[in-house]
Amino acid sequence: MNSSSDNASRLPSISVVIPVYNGGENFRRCLDSLKRSSRQPDEVIVVADGDTDGSWEVAKEFGFTVFRYDSAGGPARARNQGAKLAHGDVLFFIDADVTVGHDTILSVEKAFQQDVNLAALIGSYDDQPGAENFLSQYKNLFHHYTHQVSSEKASTFWGACGAIRADAFKAVGGFDERYSKPCVEDIELGYRLKRAGYTIRLCKHIQVKHLKCWQPVSLLRAEIFYRALPWTELILSQSQPMNDLNLDRTNQLSVVLSFVVLGCLVGGWVNPFLWIVAIATMVGLLVINQRVYRFFWHKRGALFALRVIPWHWLYFLYGGAAFAYGTVTYRFRQFSTFAN
Repeated sequence: MNSSSDNASRLPSISVVIPVYNGGENFRRCLDSLKRSSRQPDEVIVVADGDTDGSWEVAKEFGFTVFRYDSAGGPARARNQGAKLAHGDVLFFIDADVTVGHDTILSVEKAFQQDVNLAALIGSYDDQPGAENFLSQYKNLFHHYTHQVSSEKASTFWGACGAIRADAFKAVGGFDERYSKPCVEDIELGYRLKRAGYTIRLCKHIQVKHLKCWQPVSLLRAEIFYRALPWTELILSQSQPMNDLNLDRTNQLSVVLSFVVLGCLVGGWVNPFLWIVAIATMVGLLVINQRVYRFFWHKRGALFALRVIPWHWLYFLYGGAAFAYGTVTYRFRQFSTFAN
């Protein structure tokens, strides 16, 4: 008998692992979506990370396995604990504020069954975000767009909708628990998987619905302090190429042009000619990002697409500023260590 053929035909068992702090109604919707799944997970393990709203009790009501920490330690620790309790061949990590589609778990099963060399996969948010306010629609749709246009050969992992073979997860040591906040612990795991020679695939058809309601302060705090700054340090410390997902050349050029626009708008009060340069640069930004704006126009209409533009340019500005600040502080720490 051909053992590799046997492995390919065997259906992998799937353990769903969910870290939760105070999940509220979104968490209940998450668990309910699992119950409605066409392919039921072999087990669902919920790790309550010091919750104070009774999220662990909600998970018990659904009949799922629950582990509860007395105090919060972050999703990295919670996911690792869930993985320790899991018995499945595949660990499917999702966040507590997403719902899986009817066939999401079935699609995960098929992906691992059909490719015995696949170590991990990540999915995408769908194009129907749960929260209806503009900022939530924009941010979650932008996340969907980014994944849908990216290469299927991924170099990062994603904790909101990411599956990994249990043996590969254990081989690289799981998530780095030094990340005590929802941060870049999933990206860092992906980098280690790639260095160890494992294959990660972006499966664009495997989708979950994000229910989170973003507000300006919560969005900027998460984007800058929990994403951009720690990701910058991760890229620099591990000499990672900036060519994956939202780090491609178009985004890098857009960051530069956004600062040119800002500088020319300010400088125009001294030399009005700079305002003409600013307008020309804005046109350039619109042209090189036209695919993004056409996507939003197609999904939500012209007015929505127009509202996206200033937020998109602000995204380039705070992302670029965070990368610059992170680079300077990282190099300064390096220099200080060397000097001592």
